[in-house]
Amino acid sequence: MAGEVKNVSKSEVDERLSALLNNASAIRAVASAVEGTIGPKGLNCMLVDRFGDVVITNDGATILSKIEVNHPAGKMLINAAKAQDEEVGDGTTTVTLLASTIITEGVNQVLRGVPIAKVIEGIRVGIKKAIEVMKKHSRPIEDFSSPLLYRAAYVAGRENEDIARITVDAGRIMGKEKLLDPSFKLKDMVVAKEGANNEVFLGLIIEKERMNRQMPRKVEKTPVLVVDDALEPEEIEDDALATESGFREYQRLRQEFKQGIERIISLGVKFVAVSKGVDRLAEEMLTDAGVMVLRRLSNKDINKISEHTGAKPIKRTSLSKSKEELQSFLGYAEMVVHDEKLEHTRIMGGKGKPMATILVGASTEEVKEERERIAKDSAAAVQAAIKEGVLPGGGAIELYAIKEVQKARDEVKGMAVYGIDCVIEALKKPLTQIVLNAGFNPLEKIGDVLAQQAQTDNDALAIDCDTGEVVDMMEMGIVDPTLVKIFALKTAGELAEAILRINMIIKKKEEPPTEEKEKSAPKEEF
Repeated sequence: MAGEVKNVSKSEVDERLSALLNNASAIRAVASAVEGTIGPKGLNCMLVDRFGDVVITNDGATILSKIEVNHPAGKMLINAAKAQDEEVGDGTTTVTLLASTIITEGVNQVLRGVPIAKVIEGIRVGIKKAIEVMKKHSRPIEDFSSPLLYRAAYVAGRENEDIARITVDAGRIMGKEKLLDPSFKLKDMVVAKEGANNEVFLGLIIEKERMNRQMPRKVEKTPVLVVDDALEPEEIEDDALATESGFREYQRLRQEFKQGIERIISLGVKFVAVSKGVDRLAEEMLTDAGVMVLRRLSNKDINKISEHTGAKPIKRTSLSKSKEELQSFLGYAEMVVHDEKLEHTRIMGGKGKPMATILVGASTEEVKEERERIAKDSAAAVQAAIKEGVLPGGGAIELYAIKEVQKARDEVKGMAVYGIDCVIEALKKPLTQIVLNAGFNPLEKIGDVLAQQAQTDNDALAIDCDTGEVVDMMEMGIVDPTLVKIFALKTAGELAEAILRINMIIKKKEEPPTEEKEKSAPKEEF
């Protein structure tokens, strides 16, 4: 059956191929962890750590990121899936299945005597042709009111209507120009909170509470100061402090620090973000002046606040600057409000870069992480669909591409045709696995779809997983972002080529372990 390495006795296998077989087996083992999750009838995977903590999900990226894998080829597959998730935010299961099938079929061709170089040559031709078909048949998204955009968000969001709506709304708020920016990722705007209502707003959520309850819960139209340092006087050595001159220096530094806080207050600053600790004197003065302070913020939070409010982060030594100089470092926010129920702070209406937050509610702590993963997938699908459009989902377009790939096979001379056969088998894999997970015979259903696609030249035909009938995926609203499909094929082809080129595995000599390697060293084998 396609997708499985044939059993070959050791005596029949050239020693040169042992590494290839070993790698293919590892790839297949990793792929088996996610193949049962694909499609509307896909099941969940339970991940259990050594402490008994459980994660239940059918998100391929989550499963692959959390399983223990010690084999280098298995790690390569996981890294490829990770690259897929980071680049387009979805399609990790697809790229895993495609790569596993291409590699498995490639190994079978090599065992039949086809040179690896010819297999790789054919794989390149097949992948290129399939991508051409997908680009040609992509349906562009004209605007944010397009039903296809909502359907892409709905499918990627695992049929959660509320999540699909707010991710599309978030895309509309950010605008097409922002979504086309390669450095911007809409999925990074997603935050899930237990007990929250679904919401999209222009601004940030910082998972910190104000320093004390005497500080205001809400400030409006305020200049913003960001201190990427401790909000404390400059330090003096203990030995120096024991001397008279050292004590005078200590008093001078305290006085300068107090004057710096007074300058901040005189500038009308009502919100201060600090990356480290805050001195007790500063806390008292700022509290009395009605200033809200967030402290011990991460670098990520400091950067986000700075970008959104337009503030330039300063160090503690900059507090000695004049009011005019300090003014140039300040940002601005229309509103900063602390939500006591959800235990976070919102910063809205900054004068810097516009940012949207997609707040996803969850009923319990247990489902919060899964809701966040679903929303991130949906948001990524919205952005990818705006960039490159959408294609029929459910494995339809992959099966349709087979016809053109077969034409390319007829044009290629020599044994490279066997490499193209590997791609053809891989293009069948998504629908094969979707149908299998739904409880139908994949050979029968693929034959039905191919026959009707040939008769009608309809690239959207696939299988309804409820009835087993051949239906139009576009009419059913089952669509996937074109970018996800293309990137998955490209990544799968590149990984397959890299794996197939390995004909020997050699253990490196022992090197003194670094601290980083010791932390990342796997404890168990997959």
